Amino acid sequence: MTELMIEATDVDKKFGDVVALDGVSVTARKGSVLGLLGHNGAGKTTLVNILTTMLPPTGGSAKVAGFDVVRQSHDVRSRIGLTGQFAAVDEQLSGHDNLVLIARLLGAGRAQAHRRANDLLEQFDLTEAAKRNAKTYSGGMRRRLDLAASLVGNPEVLFLDEPTTGLDPASRLAMWEIVEKLVADGTTVLLTTQYLDEADRLADSITVLSHGKVVASGTSAELKAQVGQRTVTVTLDSASEVDAALRAINGVGLHPVADGLTLTTPVNASRDLATVVRALDDNGLEAHEIGLKEPTLDDVYLTLAAN
Repeated sequence: MTELMIEATDVDKKFGDVVALDGVSVTARKGSVLGLLGHNGAGKTTLVNILTTMLPPTGGSAKVAGFDVVRQSHDVRSRIGLTGQFAAVDEQLSGHDNLVLIARLLGAGRAQAHRRANDLLEQFDLTEAAKRNAKTYSGGMRRRLDLAASLVGNPEVLFLDEPTTGLDPASRLAMWEIVEKLVADGTTVLLTTQYLDEADRLADSITVLSHGKVVASGTSAELKAQVGQRTVTVTLDSASEVDAALRAINGVGLHPVADGLTLTTPVNASRDLATVVRALDDNGLEAHEIGLKEPTLDDVYLTLAAN
């Protein structure tokens, strides 16, 4: 499906003399995840605040679910959910009562609110803790409750602003699986994160922000190809083999660099791994270890966002 659910065009935001966003444009299709990467202060949260109608843009325009975030802010708010960097639940209420309260505020009747709360508690594996005050929940449980709260109104678009900050690996994995299920069911997600593995796993497209500007955008694979470099790494058994291995690999048009017993060779394609293996074999050499290293989002982030 190609329906655009998030569409920001040349969005600017200034706070006095401070430029928080400078001509930012992003899009996200229905049922997809748009990942926003960038350092603290890059403009990620400011963009989320504009798209969720909490801040007006200084310039440019933005639509969510087809509605203008300024002129049709009520229509936007009725179609979105938001989970911020810190759990926003009422710690003095039980998990169940938190969800019922939100459902009632959104206009649900009493019975409907209780049904919706029970359904979400089951979906997020919180049924056993439903009657406990939220202040007794672990960090992972609070984040799941917070995400459940953002889904009470069945939003078409979900904004997740660093949703797994501070969570242990198991809790992060559980959150990823929940997000993947939501997207499979048609929800559109905008995800801001500083966890590169999170963006790599969840995002269909990624926009990298730096100092309020878009410095790169594309799929994970496209960004890796843009700034990353594949390498073949060969580890030898003996220092006496290093010079011969360098000559052998140079002989097939590649350019290895030696560091002790390890040779690192930049390559253009994964098939070059076989080229290196054949070059060594043709010269009577055998690697102790050999492998292909693909570029990562770490390379993208360090090359682009850190500038």
